[in-house]
Amino acid sequence: MQHVEVAVIGTGWCGGIRAETLSRSALVDKLHICEIRPDRLAEVKAMTSPASATLDYQDIVKNPNISVVYVCTTPEQNHYPITRDCLKAGKHVLLEKPIAMELWEADELITLAKRGRLKFTIGYSQRFNPKFAYAKKKITDGTLGKVVSVMVSRHLSRGLGAKIAKRVKLSPVVMESTHDLDFVFWLLEPAKPVRVYSQGAYGYMQAINGSYDVMWSIVTMDNGMMVTVGGGWNLPPSYPNFCSTWIEILGTEGALVLDDTHRDAWLNTVAEGTRFPMSTMPGEQVDHVFAGQMGPETIHFLEACIMDRPVMVTPESARMVMETYTAADLSAERNEPVELPLSNAALSAVAEMVGGKR
Repeated sequence: MQHVEVAVIGTGWCGGIRAETLSRSALVDKLHICEIRPDRLAEVKAMTSPASATLDYQDIVKNPNISVVYVCTTPEQNHYPITRDCLKAGKHVLLEKPIAMELWEADELITLAKRGRLKFTIGYSQRFNPKFAYAKKKITDGTLGKVVSVMVSRHLSRGLGAKIAKRVKLSPVVMESTHDLDFVFWLLEPAKPVRVYSQGAYGYMQAINGSYDVMWSIVTMDNGMMVTVGGGWNLPPSYPNFCSTWIEILGTEGALVLDDTHRDAWLNTVAEGTRFPMSTMPGEQVDHVFAGQMGPETIHFLEACIMDRPVMVTPESARMVMETYTAADLSAERNEPVELPLSNAALSAVAEMVGGKR
């Protein structure tokens, strides 16, 4: 069995999950971790017993023995430069979403990966949700006939939303609906988006980072299918779970409804009342098993690198998602539909919009 040396750069919430998952894998010869916070570095070091632990990601880049890197850093502005350096050093990279902050950055990363014949993927872990994989199967095998429409409604708790919103000035369509755009476009392949119309509503989050509480986007595909995606991060503090998702897929020969509201496990205590445990999007370690999508996704990428298999999420598909949610932000700002791919005039308008918000 082939073993590899693997590194995780950024060991916060998601990076910590990946580091712990990799530390348990027989495919990993040596694990290396990097984190800029000394206290968190010490915590993850104690949990995973890595071969090395560093505060400087360049130590990872310069280590020729490390062949696979998971880039899990925040804020999201760090994604491009760190991933660029890892790819230039000849390392396979799994990068947490978003792929970049600017489309040209995404293009450069894709080019570097192709030039170096490297595996490069984006952490859209929802493709590893068994319910969503089942939907892909039922569409592919023709059970639903021709898909007519897909609707996704995803909402996060206010506490989790505030945690995300405080670190970066990005909208809910960029930070949350991005997952849904990815897996819906995956379901509907080879169709591609050609038009986006989006609206947003302000509320609790406006004072925190100036963003909408919720955004709804209608995406028209090039074969006429309609996609409606809603995402928000302002469920009240008393709401019993972290993330609640409802999906409806309608076809000419059938319909499929997916309940991912995590109501399958109820916990009620005197101290906290009713809670739906294991309801975060990435999942969590539960004793000897992992409940969620991020654990299997982490190992899948490692196996793709070792066995030279295709990655589940291509960087090109992640770029298409990025262009779509960029168009959604512009649409909400302009209060009008935006055509895809983005024209030069639209890209100029996006730059002005982003510059104004910054």
